[in-house]
Amino acid sequence: NRWEWEAVSSGDFPEQLLLDILGNRKTVLFVEGTVDSYDTKLYSQIYKNYYIVPCGSCTSVISRTKAMKSNEQLHDFKCFGIIDRDFRSGYEIDAFKADDIYTLKVAEVENLFLVEELLQTVNSIMGFEDNTRVDNVIKYIIETRFAGQINAQVCESVVAELKYQLSVASISKRSEEEAKNTLNNLIENIKYDTIKAEQENKFNSVLENKDYKEVLKVFNCKSLSTSTGRFFDLDNKAYRDFVLRQIKGSRSQEIITALIPYLPTEIPLE
Repeated sequence: NRWEWEAVSSGDFPEQLLLDILGNRKTVLFVEGTVDSYDTKLYSQIYKNYYIVPCGSCTSVISRTKAMKSNEQLHDFKCFGIIDRDFRSGYEIDAFKADDIYTLKVAEVENLFLVEELLQTVNSIMGFEDNTRVDNVIKYIIETRFAGQINAQVCESVVAELKYQLSVASISKRSEEEAKNTLNNLIENIKYDTIKAEQENKFNSVLENKDYKEVLKVFNCKSLSTSTGRFFDLDNKAYRDFVLRQIKGSRSQEIITALIPYLPTEIPLE
């Protein structure tokens, strides 16, 4: 899982991958997902001058980026890692930057398909003359989906913060008794009620303000982008594939321009 912070081992960097990078000689971008996932398909069109390496989980993205940066054979090669924002806190996101691992400005890659600029582009491609459909998508996501799942989202964010705090804590290794004592002290110092109140305030504030960008930034729901195609007279499940077809066609630059504000600024497009 994403809270593993142990030292990177040589097993995180397969020999074949090393040979591929040496042969390719492009800047490497480690991403989540598989070869056939939306992550890889989307990033391959946006970062065309990079060697895209799908790693599966975010943990693998993190470990492989660190492994490549520490590999003496690859010291002349540059690499980046890009991961979903998920429920990460600001200080966790900042900590990853030291290793050139950056997060999206939306909760997960699926939310890129729903940013307002892209909805506007899809609306234009479909030939609709007003923004009614775009407005309806935004209203549906905020007032129906986000509002309806806000309690579950708060719960998940609290659990994520608790796991993170536990993962970075220092527990004594000198003896079993000291290990128990430091663990007990750690648990006592983790303020569950405070964490819950902070997360409730954050999510409720986003909902109250109806800030669509902030909703997409905190709302983790992978099925969200498979429920909005109908607003554009498209099949819900075909919506993401429709966008991927467009990004390969004549409207490619419009699609990419719509997504740029939500990508890590630290990773150059070229």
